[in-house]
Amino acid sequence: MPDYDAIILGGGAAGLFCAAVAGQRGRNVLVLERAEKVGKKILISGGGRCNFTNIGAGPANYISANTHFAKSALSRYTPRDFLALVEKHGIDWHEKTLGQLFCDGSARQIVDMLLAECAAGPGPVTIRCREDIEKVTQSATGFAVATPHDTVTAKAIVIATGGPSIPKMGASDFAYRIARQFGLKVVEPRPALVPLTLGGEDVLFRDLSGVAADVTASAGKARFAEAALFTHRGLSGPAILQASSYWRHGEAVRIDFAPGKKGSWLLAEKRTRPSATMRAVLREVLPQRLADVLADRLGVEGDLGNVPDRRLVAAEDRLRGWTFQPTGSEGFAKAEVTAGGISTAELSSRTMEARSVPGLFAIGEAVDVTGWLGGYNFQWAWASGRAAGEAV
Repeated sequence: MPDYDAIILGGGAAGLFCAAVAGQRGRNVLVLERAEKVGKKILISGGGRCNFTNIGAGPANYISANTHFAKSALSRYTPRDFLALVEKHGIDWHEKTLGQLFCDGSARQIVDMLLAECAAGPGPVTIRCREDIEKVTQSATGFAVATPHDTVTAKAIVIATGGPSIPKMGASDFAYRIARQFGLKVVEPRPALVPLTLGGEDVLFRDLSGVAADVTASAGKARFAEAALFTHRGLSGPAILQASSYWRHGEAVRIDFAPGKKGSWLLAEKRTRPSATMRAVLREVLPQRLADVLADRLGVEGDLGNVPDRRLVAAEDRLRGWTFQPTGSEGFAKAEVTAGGISTAELSSRTMEARSVPGLFAIGEAVDVTGWLGGYNFQWAWASGRAAGEAV
C-alpha cells in the first residue's frame, strides 16, 4: 500500500489549499516544501498584507493558450467562497481599488488559516519543509518521491511548485522538468507582471526615475488604466506590470498620458487660453518633471494661440499613444508571476489531472494560466487547488 493518498509538491498557496481540501475529504496527505517554511510568497504579497483575491475575478482576467480552461475551476470556487473562509476565521479585511481584497492585519493570517484548514479534516495532512525532491517515479500502485531523507509513495502526485519567478525565494523550473519527464507539454515560460527596460531614444526617460502618473498603458489588444512609474531602468507601476504580461519582444508599448481628457483637448485649451504654453498645460495634468520632458519632445513652442491646429492635433495624438520600444524586461528576478507553464491541453479543466498520466495533477502557477495584478493569481491558486483537492 502507498504511504499516502496524495503527495503535494510545494507548500505555497495552491499546494496548501489543495492539501486542506483533500484532508477534509479524509485523504492522507503529505506536503513537501523545499523552503524552510510554507507560504513564503503569501507572506510577502500585498506589502505583507496579502492581496488574497479580487472580488471581480473571472476567466477574462487570465492569460492562457486556452482562454476557456480556467472557467470550470473559477466558476466552482469563486472569490466570495474564499472570502467566506477568511471571514469564518475571523480575519478582518478591506477592499482597495479595482476589487483588490487585503488583510487588515498581516499576510501571516492567511498562512495560519491555511494551516488550520489542513489540520481541520479527518485525513491527516503532514507538512515537511527543507525537502529537496530528488526524483519522482511512477509505480504500479502510484508514484514514488525520493528525498535526501527517504522515499515516500502515494496514489497521486500534485505539482504545486509554481514557476521560476522570484528565484531568490527558491523558485525554479522544477514543475516543468517533472511535467516533461511524464511527457506533458510545456508552454514556453516567460516573466509576467514585470518591469520593462528601455534603451535607444527612450533612455532619456530614465532621468524621470521615481516619477509616477495615472495613464492607460497598452500592449497588443490589452489596455490598463492605472499608474505608470519611471525607473532607472525603464518602466514599472501597475499599468506597466499589467501590460507586460501581454507584451512580447520586438513589440511596442503605448501610453496615453491624458486618459481623463476628452478628444480635441489641446484645441479646446487653445480656444479658452490662447496665451498658455504646452508646458504649462501639461503641468496641470502630469507631474512637472514628466510634463517638461514630454513638452520638450513634442517641440511645440510658444503660446498655444500661435500654434497651428494641425500641430496641436498631432501633439495630442502622440500624447494619447506615446510609443515606447522596450528592450526587454527585468526578467524572472523581478517578475511577480510566470506566464506559460504546463499546457492546459494536457489537463482536465475539472480536476487538473493529466489526461495521459492518471494520478498526476498540476495546479496554481505551474499551469499555463496567469492572472492580472491584484489578487487574481491567488484566486487561481485557490480554485485550481480546490479542484485537485476534490479529485485526489
